[in-house]
Order: sequence, then C-alpha cells, then structure tokens
Amino acid sequence: QVQLVESGGGLVQAGGSLRLSCVASGRTFIVYTMGWFRQAPGKEREFVASISGSGDRTYYGDSMQGRFTISRDNAKNTVYLQMNSLKPEDTAVYYCGALEKFGFRGTYKSAEYWGQGTQVTVSS
Repeated sequence: QVQLVESGGGLVQAGGSLRLSCVASGRTFIVYTMGWFRQAPGKEREFVASISGSGDRTYYGDSMQGRFTISRDNAKNTVYLQMNSLKPEDTAVYYCGALEKFGFRGTYKSAEYWGQGTQVTVSS
C-alpha cells in the first residue's frame, strides 16, 4: 500500500510558476515509477509526466514539454512537478500517482495508487 499526499497548488497568474510536491508513505517508493496527471472540469484525465524509480528517465505529455519538469528525491520519498510559463488552460486538479513497480513505459493511462489531488488555477 502506498499513500500519496500532494501539496503546492494554488492560484497563479498566466506566465507564473508553481511547484507541486507529492510525499509517499512506505519503503517501496524507490521501486515505483511516479507521475502526475491532471483533470480539468468537464474533461478527461490527462497524463502530465512520469519519472522512473531512479530518476534517470522522464516522459512528458505533449503540451507540457519544455514548460514542466518532473523530479524526485528518493531520500525524502517525494516527487515534484515544477510548472513554468503557466497558461489558463493548465487550470486543473493535479494528481500524483504511483504508476508502475520496477518498470517504466513513459506514458501512462492510469496509476496503481493515487493522491487526493491539488487544485491549480491559472488566471489570465
């Protein structure tokens, strides 16, 4: 069982930045590929980014390339999402997920474990 708690969401103006954090419980954090998804009102859940257990591989959704950076600190059981040059269309609830044990596939459609989500609102 992995429990995930996100933080760092909020209200920011277009062009601004936010850093989301996700702290995981348990001693198996390092074996999991971790990732972020988002869901805007009335829209399907969208893959944002993933990072392998060791942190040496990352993958991003198309609209996030060059603006978002995923990273992790295995000593702190934490995965981060640095979001720069934010746009109003980035407004969504952002969810952290433990995606896959001992593997990395790049893009994912779902997660094995989910956090509760954190709201990001970008004003124009």
